[in-house]
Amino acid sequence: MKVIEFVLNVIWLIFCGIWMAIAYTVAGIICCVLIVTIPFGVASFRIAGFILWPFGRTTVEKPGAGAASCVGNVIWLIFAGWWLAIAHLVTSIPLFLSIIGIPFGWANLKMIPISLMPLGREVVATDKAWGAR
Repeated sequence: MKVIEFVLNVIWLIFCGIWMAIAYTVAGIICCVLIVTIPFGVASFRIAGFILWPFGRTTVEKPGAGAASCVGNVIWLIFAGWWLAIAHLVTSIPLFLSIIGIPFGWANLKMIPISLMPLGREVVATDKAWGAR
């Protein structure tokens, strides 16, 4: 199973992972430069790592996330989330045009919710996701 995850991650990295990770990194750098939005930058860097190598990992809700995460997600959605979601949508289109890229296109679309509301979530290994709920 680990070999399959590795192969899927390498293919993902080549076709869209590197570009999407760069987009999240740029968003994180902008957020860190603005100082007040450093928590958003940290979340963006965390997601960039997930986007870079997603197979074998997933996101789950943090147990202690509360109202601050909700408010932060609304702010994130307005200023950064929408254009990252559009980037996922745009990068999924060429993947859908090839037979081999269809599963990667679906994976890209499944990442739109985390791009819209990243706060209050954490990245965990897929096999540990069931225990985190």
